[in-house]
Amino acid sequence: MLPDAGPLETRGASGRMGAIRERLATLALGAGLWAALVSGPAAAAPPPAPAEAAPAPIVFFDIAAAELAGQAAFYRDVFHWTIAPDGRLSVPVTSPLDGNLRVEQPAPGGVAERVIYIGVPDIDAALAAIGAHGGSTVFGRTEFKAIAVVALFKDPAGNRMGLVEMIGDKPRIP
Repeated sequence: MLPDAGPLETRGASGRMGAIRERLATLALGAGLWAALVSGPAAAAPPPAPAEAAPAPIVFFDIAAAELAGQAAFYRDVFHWTIAPDGRLSVPVTSPLDGNLRVEQPAPGGVAERVIYIGVPDIDAALAAIGAHGGSTVFGRTEFKAIAVVALFKDPAGNRMGLVEMIGDKPRIP
């Protein structure tokens, strides 16, 4: 495993990639596969010819902020995530993880964004907690008939994130 380089907020651009590589190493990549990936093609055996390529999984995400302590406190207090002092976290996910490709014209000077949706039992209560911890509502609880109940918020660092109202482990379908 790669040596610990300290908190993510002090690692800089190349350090962040090292942290991502380290996190990938701790995931379901077996030691042999990880060694082959790190040491390059000369050490790796040629891959078998797949009959059909498997879909590539999402294996990591990060949420940017100017400082770590406040961002960690927000996600810990609002969503009850366990966050290590260096910012590492692991959260439950649904499987398969649903997603969507969408078209949205960015505001002048804007950039394309990605939105992570977090499942909560009560969107209104979650938005109240978000506001109480320094976040803001982009749009409140909205029912999309036969699809889901959603909302969008900004965390204290300005990241736009989504909420999906859940009943147990399934989205509430209006």
